[in-house]
Amino acid sequence: MDTPQQFIKILAGIYALAIVIELIWAKKQPRQVYNWKDSLANIAIVVGGKLIQPLSLAWGYYVFTQVMPYQLFIIESNTLMFILAFLLVEFIFYWHHRFNHEVPFLWTIHHTHHSSPWFNFITAGRLNWMGKFLGPLFYIPVILLGFSPETVTLMLALSLVYQIFVHTEMIGKLGWIEGILNTPSAHRVHHGSNEAYLDKNYGGILMVFDRLFGTYQAEEEKVKFGVTTGFIGHNPFIINFLPMIQLFRKKAKTKTENKTNTFLEHTLNQ
Repeated sequence: MDTPQQFIKILAGIYALAIVIELIWAKKQPRQVYNWKDSLANIAIVVGGKLIQPLSLAWGYYVFTQVMPYQLFIIESNTLMFILAFLLVEFIFYWHHRFNHEVPFLWTIHHTHHSSPWFNFITAGRLNWMGKFLGPLFYIPVILLGFSPETVTLMLALSLVYQIFVHTEMIGKLGWIEGILNTPSAHRVHHGSNEAYLDKNYGGILMVFDRLFGTYQAEEEKVKFGVTTGFIGHNPFIINFLPMIQLFRKKAKTKTENKTNTFLEHTLNQ
């Protein structure tokens, strides 16, 4: 068995153990931490993501290799290169994540991850299927600078693995680390629909760019998880696609109303 497969098996084991520990902890809590319908929906979304993973990985590889001939530099592999690649990917991730909240179309995709009123390790896998195809486009600048697709993919993988374990209520604040690294506390804020918590804490591993660009928020009041528009249900297909459909319907309705208003104004002015 090769090293990547061994690593994936170890990671899967750690993740499963974390869920078991969280489930034991959840039973002792006065509030509901896990909802089984929601958890089954999350698992179905993860399975759907795994089914399309070969296609999404092939797409990402295609995008990165297509821009490689236009690289400005050829950056050699060394410790400094990996540190720089890590910081650049974190920087791009911050803006990618922020745009997911600020651009309406991107939000309809990212909405999937935020739509659950429950926050736990299984929620971490609640990722929109279409997002897997849009994500690589944001990291093209890093490839153009001269970093290899393998390096960029590795840094993204490290970030995503790290982020799995910040999706929990089980771990409280972590002292001086808060505001430096993305922690469960910081990520609870990110998933909060409280007015003070909206559009905060976008970082993947670091909170440095949130502090730099004014989007860092410490956890202060109790977090209300979910989205401001309300609960969307447990159907994986609705969770993935309804927000996008609603946006397109809204835009089509607005376009029709504008055309109608223009026609009426033209008619009345004749």
